[in-house]
Amino acid sequence: MKTATMRSACPISCTLDVLGDKWSLLIMRDLLLFGTNSFGEFLLSDEKIARNILADRLEVLVKEAFIVKEVSPDNKSKFLYYPTKKGVDLVPMLLQLAAWSQKHNPSCKPKKEVAAYTDSKGKAMRDLKKRIRQ
Repeated sequence: MKTATMRSACPISCTLDVLGDKWSLLIMRDLLLFGTNSFGEFLLSDEKIARNILADRLEVLVKEAFIVKEVSPDNKSKFLYYPTKKGVDLVPMLLQLAAWSQKHNPSCKPKKEVAAYTDSKGKAMRDLKKRIRQ
């Protein structure tokens, strides 16, 4: 299993050591903003992640405590993934990345689920926090 090896003490570098590949952030996006939580659902993402890469990145995200892996209560041969508090703390960063992209790449448009997290009432964040696993 891969684990993050820190190249320096720089906070940006440390973050990139764990989340610096495109797939980890897209998995966290799908989990946090779109409610995706099974291997099969992650495979349906628009970006078409390969099965082996998905399995590897999920393993790293579990090891780094961004997510937890649990047996599905409905199907004992299926696993579900849930965010931890550490994982949920990525939401503002994901929203900032989306806002930056919209500003500098007008052809990029967020899905309605992303806009729900900018709602001043915070219902989406409250709902997400109910899904946090320790």
